[in-house]
Amino acid sequence: MPGTYLTLRQRQLARHLRELRHAAEMTVEQVAQELLCSPAKISRMETGQRGVSLRDVRDLCRIYGISDEAVVAKLMTLAREARQPGFKQEWGKVSDSLSTHIDLESAAKSISEFQTAYIPSLLQTEDYARALIRRMLPRISPETLDRRVEARVKRQKRLTEPEPPRYWAFIDEAALHRVVGGAKTMRAQLERVVEAADLPNVTVQVIPFSVGAYMCADNPFVFFDIGDPTTPAVVYVELLIRGEYLEKAEEIAGYREAVDRIRAVGLDPQASADRIAEASRAYLD
Repeated sequence: MPGTYLTLRQRQLARHLRELRHAAEMTVEQVAQELLCSPAKISRMETGQRGVSLRDVRDLCRIYGISDEAVVAKLMTLAREARQPGFKQEWGKVSDSLSTHIDLESAAKSISEFQTAYIPSLLQTEDYARALIRRMLPRISPETLDRRVEARVKRQKRLTEPEPPRYWAFIDEAALHRVVGGAKTMRAQLERVVEAADLPNVTVQVIPFSVGAYMCADNPFVFFDIGDPTTPAVVYVELLIRGEYLEKAEEIAGYREAVDRIRAVGLDPQASADRIAEASRAYLD
């Protein structure tokens, strides 16, 4: 996935096609011979690297002996949706990594975000986000900065949609005391976090300094649970010049354990709100 934008539908369709071929006990070469195409085309369809036409879906279902109309209809729908530009038209020019992030946020049933140095992105105020991005990316152009901030604020609406995801924000106490944008910005930011924690689908936990070392204390991440048995969870980790999306079973298992362990060492939601409110009062206007 790194370096290539794949929508959730593209990945779902690719996975289904790969599983159907394996169930039919056919090789890529055998399928290519039946479909009268190159093996490379089959491989690219099964990794989401090329579009899959409705005719391709129909012919592959015939080759794999799929007679269940419901299965065929589901694959046809995935193929149709995978070819739609979707939110790319709505969001305009954004990076591949951010496109993937938005796609996952839009589809996830549950999102767990853990941050050690700053407030999680879905809880940031516009002033805080602008100051943070500017300092983290000192060479960013004003136009790109505006787009990034606008996208971040826009993404936050996902938390108040009619069917929002379950959002769990884990914040190391250090983030409450790292001054971003000045005292006024920090106070408004922490007040925003307390307000967001009142939403029925949002839980905020602070990991206090007293905990000491704990799992992933040096490894911020976002855990997306799609809630679809055919689509595994995805974990996002941010590096200096790019973001990585992890999907391997062993990687997901490790981060799922991390979520459980971080939840266990964090303050309960009320104590967390109290700790955040206390920190906000320290920032005088």
